[in-house]
Amino acid sequence: MPLPLLWLGAAAVSALAVKGLADDRKAQQRQRFNGYRVKKLADLKRYESAVAMYPSDMFSVEQRVKPCIGAIVCCGVGGVLDHTGIWIGDNTIIEVDGNGLVKPVSSQRFTQDRSGKGIFIACDSLGTPLASEIAAQRAIEQIYQVRDYHLFDNNCHQFIWQCFTSDAQIVTTFKTLSLNVAQLFDRVLYWDNCDDENDFILI
Repeated sequence: MPLPLLWLGAAAVSALAVKGLADDRKAQQRQRFNGYRVKKLADLKRYESAVAMYPSDMFSVEQRVKPCIGAIVCCGVGGVLDHTGIWIGDNTIIEVDGNGLVKPVSSQRFTQDRSGKGIFIACDSLGTPLASEIAAQRAIEQIYQVRDYHLFDNNCHQFIWQCFTSDAQIVTTFKTLSLNVAQLFDRVLYWDNCDDENDFILI
């Protein structure tokens, strides 16, 4: 009999933890819109991160943003990892697949066969995408090239970073990419929902 009580207790603690995380996320969103100007890194308190909100399919994000050319987009993979690409317009995202092929895909294909159903866009505190048309052009120039892909050493995050800067820094994690993008744009970064993907023509 003690085992079911233990399970029940663990479930209750988990439910409280999830509710606490959801409440924290809502508080972050409310605080985000208190200012009228974009939040820069110099505005952060010592304990605050340059990435204010990471993408999550579990917790809703009220802010919805239309993508623009050169915006960084991402979706979840396996509930643990994130896959990134660059929006180039006309419902098209440039990504690096698991074989190292740089290719254009639709937003529907970007999330297909991945656990994350939503697409998120890297934005500043006012909901403006952190984007670069030069990065989009660099991505376009690499379409159908094959990179020496490795899940941990030379992945989609490295590709995105190299499109945005000629910096030789190795970027292999989503967190590092997010922090670097925040530094590059001098903006606190929020991963906002891509505005209703049903508005786009899916190919």
